[in-house]
Amino acid sequence: MRNIKIYSSNACSNCTAAKEFIKEKGYEYEEKNVSTDPAARKELISMGYMGVPVIMIDEDVVVGFNKSKLEELL
Repeated sequence: MRNIKIYSSNACSNCTAAKEFIKEKGYEYEEKNVSTDPAARKELISMGYMGVPVIMIDEDVVVGFNKSKLEELL
């Protein structure tokens, strides 16, 4: 099973779409909500990202809801 982590926020429609897409593919993921979790926000910024979604699949990173890239990695 793949290790999937999604950095998201409450008001992000692309985050919702990405989470639904990954669920539909049959994968589970860990969600880090930067709206409600200050530690997750700091973690994301420390990695150099300012926006969400940021999706980490094992060692690969997908910024934004890039469906074709997610298809390729999953």
